[in-house]
Amino acid sequence: MSTLSPERPPAPAGSDCAPTPEAHAMGAQAAAQVATMLKALADPLRLRMLSFITTSSTGEACVCDIATVADVSQPTVSHHLKVLKDVGVLTSERRGTWVWYRVAPDVRGAVTALLDSFAPAALDAAHHRARPLTGLGDVDATLTRVADDLAPRFPDLDADLVLRTVRESYAALARGAGTTAHLVPTAQRFAAQRLADITRAATPAGHVPQVLFVCVANAGRSQLAAALLHHYAGDTVIARSAGSAPAAAVHATVRPLLAELGTDAEAVFPKPLTDDAVRAADVVITMGCGDTCPILPGKRYEDWVVGDPALASPEGVAAIRDDIDARVRALLADLLPSTTDRPEEHP
Repeated sequence: MSTLSPERPPAPAGSDCAPTPEAHAMGAQAAAQVATMLKALADPLRLRMLSFITTSSTGEACVCDIATVADVSQPTVSHHLKVLKDVGVLTSERRGTWVWYRVAPDVRGAVTALLDSFAPAALDAAHHRARPLTGLGDVDATLTRVADDLAPRFPDLDADLVLRTVRESYAALARGAGTTAHLVPTAQRFAAQRLADITRAATPAGHVPQVLFVCVANAGRSQLAAALLHHYAGDTVIARSAGSAPAAAVHATVRPLLAELGTDAEAVFPKPLTDDAVRAADVVITMGCGDTCPILPGKRYEDWVVGDPALASPEGVAAIRDDIDARVRALLADLLPSTTDRPEEHP
């Protein structure tokens, strides 16, 4: 007499023993908690208040100053700030008559990502500026030809280093920077800049000073600062820019400002930050990118706390432009005091 094992319940039709959706999706409880915070953030006035606080030079703002970002009553301002505080986005401290707000330490990185990466990307998407990536049949052969074209411009560098830099530049732009159009010629320009930085880093002192501006997306503040420095200094100072998490393209609000300065937004595409760029720089200016920039000895570092033009109103963009302009001219006067006694005014 044979013993039969109990039958297993049949698998759902078409499942092929695949994991359930719960194995891939965010958990229900986690989703509810995240949604609560996102719901609190999903208000235009609250986002403006949050950006005002994060761009303060001290990282905090008084409720009396926060109230200036919108034409609403003090109770309305207090209500919105309380909503952000209740979900853990803000903390507050009373000092005398006024209350001061700052971003809660536990969510500071997330808030930075929201304002410096997600928000500009959302605005760019709204402008329908996404461009399709056109593929290549044999990208390796194409990159080898690019390296062969660049090698004579850098005779002191090994050919293998040139080829490796070209390939790394292409991969960085395709994978990390979000560049989607004209990828090979953009990678060629990026590789040429990196090779120039490698050559410069090995050159003794006495060269033209080089300034590197670094922000998150390399699509707004750092591009504008580099364009202003080039506008005032010409070839007497080398201006570079880079981003810790580059965007796909220069922000739409910044393009007209670059055009006024004679800078082609396509030519100064967003590019990732590299160690080569930091080594080649004499001065490194960070603009809201946190601690992502390598700290190397012998470099001069400054942190400029300025607003993000990608998120600002037309009046705000103009104010940010003027703020960066004043900082750039002060920097130039310090780098080249004999030639910048009377820097020209706005073009």
